[in-house]
Amino acid sequence: MKIGINTLNNLYKNKLIINILYISIVFSLLFTISNLFIFSASEEPSSNSKNKNVFSPIEIPKHISFANEKVPVKNFDVSEGLDRELLINTYWHSQTFLHLKKANRYFKTIEPILKKNNIPDDFKYLAIVESGLSNVTSPAGAVGFWQFLKGTAKETGLEVNSQIDERYHLEKATQAACKYFNKSYEKYKNWTLAAASYNIGRRRLSEELERQKAHNYYDLLLNEETSRYIFRAIATKIIFQNPAKYSFDISEKDYYPFFETKEIKVDSAVSHFADFAKIYGTNYKILKVFNPWLRNHYLTNKSRKEYFIKIPVDANREIEFEE
Repeated sequence: MKIGINTLNNLYKNKLIINILYISIVFSLLFTISNLFIFSASEEPSSNSKNKNVFSPIEIPKHISFANEKVPVKNFDVSEGLDRELLINTYWHSQTFLHLKKANRYFKTIEPILKKNNIPDDFKYLAIVESGLSNVTSPAGAVGFWQFLKGTAKETGLEVNSQIDERYHLEKATQAACKYFNKSYEKYKNWTLAAASYNIGRRRLSEELERQKAHNYYDLLLNEETSRYIFRAIATKIIFQNPAKYSFDISEKDYYPFFETKEIKVDSAVSHFADFAKIYGTNYKILKVFNPWLRNHYLTNKSRKEYFIKIPVDANREIEFEE
């Protein structure tokens, strides 16, 4: 069989192409393997440092209490309920970090009011569960740090109208919450149930206790929100008591500062709070920051009721940054 010159040339070219492809594949494989070894070596954590990208299970403390009442963490359902909230609060870094920063400012107001009303100090963590220490409004219309509905707020003595809404008044709203807590404790003789009633309501909680023939919160099968409610507070407490243990590297300088204020008594109308603020060396914005319960730019006050408006003692808003 005769093979022409063109055919030989084509065969040679094809063989050359195949050899080039073969060499390319071999080099590509060698390059990939070498990179894998380099990557593996770089990813291996050194014995002297922790790999911060590794997420680990969280150890549940063996002995925990809420409001000086024992939490039965040896029960699998209780342990898993708490584990869920610890994982969420530990690895949802931005939210928990923000709560830690804000607590330094607002707990200084909440703690003494709880103490004055003989409410366990742990109840301060409910304000974080309720609102994240913010004057938020829920889809249902609950307002403020303690998430009062309009009707419940009025029942506890808070003023709510177009000009004044004391659900936004931290001191008065905390006092109103304490009133609710104490009334619930009188009924249940148990602080954990008193806390749960704040979320679900006393009538509904009592119905569930009777229907399920139970006597404590941890034996109750409740709706998703109330089932998580106490565990969220306990998880917050655990993290706040030792932030570093849960990888929150926060120091004193990182917390939001607490501001000393003075009170200005007002028992008549105020035509415009911008003018009022200037008289006392501040401005409208800062006045509203410290008095969010003032819901308009004026106050008619036809009944000449006494109100106390907070003004920062130091009008200087600047903070110092480290060089």
